[in-house]
Amino acid sequence: MAGVGTPEWIGLDNYTRLLDDDNFWASFRNIIFLIVAMAVVPTLIGLVLAAVLFDYVAKAIGPRTASALRSGFYLPQVLPVAVTGIVWGWILNPSFGALNAILTSAHLDGLAKNWLGDPAYALYSVMVVMIWFQVGYPVVMFMSGLQRVDPELYEAAAIDGAGWWRRFTRIAIYQIKPEIYVVLVTTTIAALKIFGQIYVLTRGGPGNATLVPAYFAYQNFFEKAQVGYGSAIATVLALIIVVLSVVFLRIQARDERRDLA
Repeated sequence: MAGVGTPEWIGLDNYTRLLDDDNFWASFRNIIFLIVAMAVVPTLIGLVLAAVLFDYVAKAIGPRTASALRSGFYLPQVLPVAVTGIVWGWILNPSFGALNAILTSAHLDGLAKNWLGDPAYALYSVMVVMIWFQVGYPVVMFMSGLQRVDPELYEAAAIDGAGWWRRFTRIAIYQIKPEIYVVLVTTTIAALKIFGQIYVLTRGGPGNATLVPAYFAYQNFFEKAQVGYGSAIATVLALIIVVLSVVFLRIQARDERRDLA
């Protein structure tokens, strides 16, 4: 079915059309960058922040302070997507945005850019926003995982002369591997499905600089009324999500079997 109206069987034409559609391939190139911004970078930052909050802040200042900071990192996750998108749109606005105003006041006018309107910077600006948005989730997950690590393992390693970094990399990360897998799976799926932030911030533009599969499917469904083509895009996206989920789960299961062996 090519659009809204009388159904017409066209076989696999919508899928073959995808292969020659530059916008389709651009959307998947962009999603690779967003997977880095929503899965890889927040996981790495979250590991370090969780360890610092758990090992230093909670012990030196108090668990309440650590909990308050953890809640602060997680706050973007509970705010409405539209609200956060509008606020970041104001911050990055080239005319009256706070970021350019700060750069100008610091006599760094040359660094002021049209962050969301210039194809050279739009995708990277969205990536920064998504890192800010996503980092609280792994912090919460990893702090929860660290609570079940046996303190005696840390004590034995400290007696053997292991510093904080070696205890963190050789004990903590190994012990919380289940949480790491969960975070990577869920954040990767979230990146593949991203729609709301793109819709509010850039509408996939400028050009196709921030176009992603979910928004590309939306464009064809609702703006162009090409329902069949939009369905093909959504189907391909769903299949990719299923395949990646199966791969992640099998890797996790294999590692768990190896650990128990």
